[in-house]
Amino acid sequence: MLQPPVSEATDEAFLAALGIHRVAIPVPFPDAGGPVNTCFLENRDGSFTLFDAGLGTPDAEAAFRASAEAAGLSLAKVSRIVVSHGHIDHYGLAQTLSEETGAQVFVHPADWDKVVGDGRWVEQADRYRSYFARLSVPEELIHKMAKLAGSTSRFARRVDEARAQPLSAGQRFEFARFTADVLHMPGHTPGLVCLWLHEQRILLADDHLLARVSPNPLLELGPKGEEDKFPALLTYLASARAAHRLDVEWVVPGHGPPFRGHRALLDSLFEFYSRRQERILSRLAESECSALELVVALFGATDPVRLYLTLSEVVGNLEVLEDAGRVRRRLEAGKYRFSLTS
Repeated sequence: MLQPPVSEATDEAFLAALGIHRVAIPVPFPDAGGPVNTCFLENRDGSFTLFDAGLGTPDAEAAFRASAEAAGLSLAKVSRIVVSHGHIDHYGLAQTLSEETGAQVFVHPADWDKVVGDGRWVEQADRYRSYFARLSVPEELIHKMAKLAGSTSRFARRVDEARAQPLSAGQRFEFARFTADVLHMPGHTPGLVCLWLHEQRILLADDHLLARVSPNPLLELGPKGEEDKFPALLTYLASARAAHRLDVEWVVPGHGPPFRGHRALLDSLFEFYSRRQERILSRLAESECSALELVVALFGATDPVRLYLTLSEVVGNLEVLEDAGRVRRRLEAGKYRFSLTS
């Protein structure tokens, strides 16, 4: 069995020897943590499984094809595509490549609607309007957020249902020199999955573990709206604790190069969220306030380009504090007000 190199320096030659080839594709999102990774995984029959498919814009597609060709990786040999989660920078080219090669696209059911159906934020913006209003976001800002969301549709094509297959936790894929188990790690999205190479102690972690930025668990309403809203950060923290228990040697993230030391990274992340929650508690100790006021207190602005991210961060941490019994909310004139519990 191949063993990871002793050096702490990133050694992708070790991964390549196992049949794992990372191709990085530039993305126009400064908060992403760097170019998005797609991984060509060698199958036993000489074909490839693609773990994630990058963005679907012409520039991203051209960069992807050029990088794959330069690395000697034939897109014509892609026989299946595994989508880690339903964000546009991770499945953008899946439909195009499936059309070219006949590859089936595997997606977890909890993110199915984002990739295959009409579950993308831009197509459900009207459902979010009333919720954002309850968070005290002014109508003008909600309109700007919806307009910005509408511009993202060019980044990814919806995958035809006939080309898609559901993923399930515990499902096992056989590759040329390893096997990998599907780990359902919800949080960043409800249907995020990682691939776990138990024998080699390698985790293809996509956006569940990122070295350069926090994997912001994004605000997401359920099919019934707020009634079954996904508790993103609460769920992420449970999944992160599960990842902490894994005996991981190498992490291949969704953005940036492979790295080691996942437990130290997670300990730092847990501390990061603890500090953020203390800042929220400190602000609420002054007075009751809205979610938008907490965005201003933590981030200093309500830039519509980043407001969805910053609201996700604030709401997620508030839900953790509510679950712990330290914060409560009340609805007043259609707006949520948050305060410390007495």
